[in-house]
Amino acid sequence: MNYLLGIDIGTSGTKTVLFDEKGRAMASYTGEYPMAQPQNGWAEQDPAHWWQAVCDGIRAVLDKSGIDAALIRGIGLSGQMHSLVLLDENGEVLRPSILWCDQRTAEECEEIHQRMGGKARYIEITANPALTGFTAGKILWVRKHEPEIYAKARHILLAKDYIRYKLCNVFATEVSDASGMGLLDVPNRCWSSEVLEKLEIDSAMLAKVYESPEVTGTITAEAAALTGLKEGTIVVGGAGDNAAAAVGTGVVEDGKAFATIGTSGVVFAHTNQLSIDPQGRVHTFCCAVPGAWHVMGVTLAAGQSLKWYRDNFCDGDKIEAEKQGVDPYDLMTAEAAKTPIGSNRLIYLPYLMGERTPHLDPDCRGAFVGLSGMHTRYDLVRAVMEGVTFSLRDCAEILRGMGVQSDMILACGGGGSSAFWRQMMADVLGCPVATTISKEGPALGVAILAGVGAGLYPSVPEACREIIGVNAAQDPVAEHMSEYQKFYEIYRSLYPALRDSWHNLAKL
Repeated sequence: MNYLLGIDIGTSGTKTVLFDEKGRAMASYTGEYPMAQPQNGWAEQDPAHWWQAVCDGIRAVLDKSGIDAALIRGIGLSGQMHSLVLLDENGEVLRPSILWCDQRTAEECEEIHQRMGGKARYIEITANPALTGFTAGKILWVRKHEPEIYAKARHILLAKDYIRYKLCNVFATEVSDASGMGLLDVPNRCWSSEVLEKLEIDSAMLAKVYESPEVTGTITAEAAALTGLKEGTIVVGGAGDNAAAAVGTGVVEDGKAFATIGTSGVVFAHTNQLSIDPQGRVHTFCCAVPGAWHVMGVTLAAGQSLKWYRDNFCDGDKIEAEKQGVDPYDLMTAEAAKTPIGSNRLIYLPYLMGERTPHLDPDCRGAFVGLSGMHTRYDLVRAVMEGVTFSLRDCAEILRGMGVQSDMILACGGGGSSAFWRQMMADVLGCPVATTISKEGPALGVAILAGVGAGLYPSVPEACREIIGVNAAQDPVAEHMSEYQKFYEIYRSLYPALRDSWHNLAKL
């Protein structure tokens, strides 16, 4: 039997999963780590935490499975997108990584558009506007505010590509993750010389770009000693977290889409034809299938909204969950399900970290609207879940307007594991929502890419047809749809009403 390793470097932790060649998980391990927020709207992590979690994870799955590392045919890497890692000439990290959800670079994003001669030209090349979460603005921010650090920088990497460097001693990336840097010519799948020239970024600092299933390097002797892997094992390009999740759910052909509720929320659709929103409200990136793209809308604080609420207001649920040996979220959502649609006339705006789709606004923030003395904490839990789902509806509406849509949505991420939340998604999005049989998502996706790179499968779509199975869908309920629609219309009216207040708050 051949085996494949999928490693997903996330925001809250790194998940390492060992699969057999049929896509069955043999062993899994998740190593968690903190996120620092040194200022309002900032988000950073120490890349050393990622590397430690990877080493721990690989050793753990090898120990749990008892499988000889020599039987692992390939390794795939997935990771949080956009997060900036700067290395010096010795390959040492120069500062904490600035993460995808960091909002400090609004001025730098405006500078990028000015340097490019306008937003339209920049979108024409990179398929997206300059956004605060993207990597390009972070590079300019470090250059402006920490010039002594930037002067020492010799390599610019993303999260998973830093792990690749530690595993293989190569500087490499791949098209899906590179698309989110704001430096890639997305239509032509290569670095843009025009963008690099106008932003004055040395191309020598950037990693070589590969397609996702291509072999980028092999495990070094040093990495083998630290992880227990066999020296010479191949590592393929892999993918950014959402492109990897697409492979892991089989969304690799036209007409297929998924929605995920992880830390962030995403509505993601595959397309073989390049499709760009000229307003830049959704992202168009190269996908993990060579020669194809995907379009996705992103809400920044999806599962993070519910986690924030749990951590700050649900100590009782956490204590009770520990007594019962269950997940606190299960208790919270079971009680929230008893609250009627609309959370007793309470609406939540999930803008804890600013927002991308559809507002492109780093200054907007979360809000409960309609809060009264009669509301319980479970009304608030349901309001949070509904607000996040309405934000996914915002994303889906734009994709539909671009002609990129699906007859069914595959749900993944932590939120997708909840039948209650999936039914809410079906009712709000107005289409059936299903789950894949495997719950491994990005880790499975990059393991499949590794299998293609190792020659176990002829192509990504053919591998997915062989490996990915889908459970029965939950259909929307007509009377629920009409009830949610009333609250969604109010939800949509709130951002314009509050926008100026948020911007004024940001100036204080």
